[in-house]
Amino acid sequence: MKRSLFLAIAAIALVAVPSVSHAQLGLVKPFSLGVAGGGSLPMSDLSNTSNTGYNGTVAMAINLPFIPVGLRVDGAYNSFGLKGAADSKLHVVSATGNLVFRLPSVGVSPYLIGGAGMYMAGVSAPGLASDTQNHLGWNAGAGVSLPLTVFKAFVEARYNRISANGGSMEFVPVTFGIMF
Repeated sequence: MKRSLFLAIAAIALVAVPSVSHAQLGLVKPFSLGVAGGGSLPMSDLSNTSNTGYNGTVAMAINLPFIPVGLRVDGAYNSFGLKGAADSKLHVVSATGNLVFRLPSVGVSPYLIGGAGMYMAGVSAPGLASDTQNHLGWNAGAGVSLPLTVFKAFVEARYNRISANGGSMEFVPVTFGIMF
């Protein structure tokens, strides 16, 4: 009786250990693509001239197993309506390279993200020629990855700062997305 109980416990342990250790290691796919969208909040001086806008992002992530730091390249489009100017908009298109630091956890995975890249800002208004300028900028933020069966969902917020003509432009997109 004792021997069969011991064998049953050992068999359950052998079956359970691989699935628990797999979850605890937080294994990630080495390569993934994603899309995201949400709202963009103008900050500082930009909030004086622009309304809350929207954001769309495409992402490509590279993760190495057992290493909590990965790379992510993002292409984003942000649009803000200008205050007091009907049908006038500020558009910011960006291409950034980012480091992603996954914090240790099981299930829901928090992470920190930050990087730099090129930001192309332009204003469009009825009857006026569109003016676009290229500037360097950086971003930093945090997010939470939610593992689902086929893909991972994520929610993140990132502070973006663009150096432009002796000043700066600042905004925070809050996005929800999926990584395949």
